[in-house]
Amino acid sequence: MNLAISRPAVQAKPRVKPSRDMLMAVLVLIPSIVAVAVFIYSFIGWTIWISAVNWNSSIPDFTFVALQNWRIMLENSRFLTDLRNLAMYAFGFIAQCLVFGFLLAAFLDQQIKGESIFRTIFIFPFAVSAIVTGVAWKWIMRPDAGLNLLLDGAGLGAFKSLWYSHPTFGVMFITIAASWQFVGYIMALYLAGLRGISNEVREAAMIDGCGQVTLYRHIIIPMLSGITFTAIVLTGMGAIRAFDIIAAMSGSGQAFSTDTLALHMFEQTFLADRYSLSAVIGAVMIIISSVLVVPYLISTRKEVEQ
Repeated sequence: MNLAISRPAVQAKPRVKPSRDMLMAVLVLIPSIVAVAVFIYSFIGWTIWISAVNWNSSIPDFTFVALQNWRIMLENSRFLTDLRNLAMYAFGFIAQCLVFGFLLAAFLDQQIKGESIFRTIFIFPFAVSAIVTGVAWKWIMRPDAGLNLLLDGAGLGAFKSLWYSHPTFGVMFITIAASWQFVGYIMALYLAGLRGISNEVREAAMIDGCGQVTLYRHIIIPMLSGITFTAIVLTGMGAIRAFDIIAAMSGSGQAFSTDTLALHMFEQTFLADRYSLSAVIGAVMIIISSVLVVPYLISTRKEVEQ
């Protein structure tokens, strides 16, 4: 007697063919992926490679010198001044954009009359080019004109300043012009976030006895932390690549008081033909930018996965 037990045949799973929509998505994305790979990542690699060769004249020289250019740049007093200016500029620019952007958004969120007019006025400077902004604020902050003349006329001559010509804090005064231009964009981000908070949350907090200050401090501002993080990344990237508005207002300034990494790199590349040394500055800017961008990308991916 045959006691063998026959097992049921295991059916093979049918192959899932990619849908037409997926193929179309891939075809549409391929040009963008190629463009990003060529014009961003390949150029980043090229910059890092040039920073490690001896191309510091109008004649290309690809002799590998490892970290020699990095050592020269790190011992350069102007480069160290640029890093100090970057820290000061970033602090002033980011702080002003976040504070005034949020305050303007909170003001518009009160359902005031003529909101569309105020919103247009606040965001209008963002539509003005940085060169125009720099030229206008250069006249406003001239030591012998602009604000100083107004202060003299008002009997407040004691508050006169050298503004962007100040040998130590000139770069901080330039952040006033830069934030004036960009604060409207940050206001729009915060206003969108405020309008996304339901009235039920506000009403529940008010029922629990929260005043306006407590409501904003403990409920609304924490709920806008994602927007604040985005604003910090945007303004931080703007501070790292600051060039046009500073070039229009003061250039490198007295004793490089308003110099930036971008200005330094521009002069090393197009005026001195020191391509490898300028590539070092570019690589440093990329590294500093990654400190902002990488955490932002990680947090964004976590939000998508959730």
